[in-house]
Amino acid sequence: MMKVALVVVHLELLEDFFTHIHPKGAECWKECLKLLKIAERVVHKRNSNPQNVKLEWNLGDSIIRRRGILRPAMDAKHLDTLTNNAQNCLPFCKIESIDKDAAEALVPNMKVPFNSVFHMPEAVNIHPLCYLQALFLACQDLVEEMSTSSFGGKELYMHRKSIDRLCDFEGEYDAVIVCLGAKADLLSELSGRLPLRTCRGVIAHLQLPDNSGETYPDHSPSILADAWLAIQGPQDIFVGSTWEWKSRNYSSDVSAEEASTALGQLLPKASAIYPKIMDWSFVGAKAGIRAMPPLTSLGSLPVLGRIDDLVVGNHSCKYWFFGGLGARGLLYHGLLGKLMAQAVLFNDETLLPVELTSWKR
Repeated sequence: MMKVALVVVHLELLEDFFTHIHPKGAECWKECLKLLKIAERVVHKRNSNPQNVKLEWNLGDSIIRRRGILRPAMDAKHLDTLTNNAQNCLPFCKIESIDKDAAEALVPNMKVPFNSVFHMPEAVNIHPLCYLQALFLACQDLVEEMSTSSFGGKELYMHRKSIDRLCDFEGEYDAVIVCLGAKADLLSELSGRLPLRTCRGVIAHLQLPDNSGETYPDHSPSILADAWLAIQGPQDIFVGSTWEWKSRNYSSDVSAEEASTALGQLLPKASAIYPKIMDWSFVGAKAGIRAMPPLTSLGSLPVLGRIDDLVVGNHSCKYWFFGGLGARGLLYHGLLGKLMAQAVLFNDETLLPVELTSWKR
């Protein structure tokens, strides 16, 4: 039986999905939807039959918010790009071009710079930590099901411990997959050797005072513009995100000074689309740091592949890297995760798209 370690870190940033569909976009999107359904199914199952599982979130909370998203065009060039995307999107990805009046009917007091807004009624907001934990629960359920079948002998464990070097895993596992995002650079073997660009982002949590007399409509969509507004409830909203390139600050905590700076950047962008945001009160902020992929002639592509040559020693354990998914992580993770699993199980890097391993050459 193969023993695999998955070294993972999560960011406490919400993911908003809206991206131009690339050639393999249909496969990516289908795999993403499949995993989202699995996550929702396992939460429903655990809610109806609670088990003694320690979680970092309440199973009653939503991991997926299905409000849809409005995407306003901010200038003429942007309008052309969004129009082209809408005309060439996948048949099952619904995108509607609506005018100012229709947009204001969905979100009262919304400002529309170019009298054109793209409405994605089936778009979703994802809470990544809750989503990943739900997928782990689904893996646990799958292992239990397989243990009672003819497959048998499958095991799954979550271990939490600090390591300084990848070679600390030597002799314990057949394979190690590093999914540490920007923190991969903290491992001595990988420090300064991966073509990743770090970018820290701060999101602000705002709430509407009880005496305001006006709330965000229950079923109105979130908004994705120069700043995004992820609606959590009638009086609860997240606004993001700032972009601090080359940051080495890995903490999710945000100081008062950093929060003030972030608000100074985010509120003007948010109020340009939704002026009423100025009536909301700041209640807190969180930050995360992304490992952005390198810029290449083929675009910004994730970084995958074997990294045995970066780990000193004659080792029997095989080391792999999975990262650099950047802002399209939600779109990429399902399909690329499947391909990575196949490559690890068959010990064959050629099963990965050559564009994603080209960084090694």
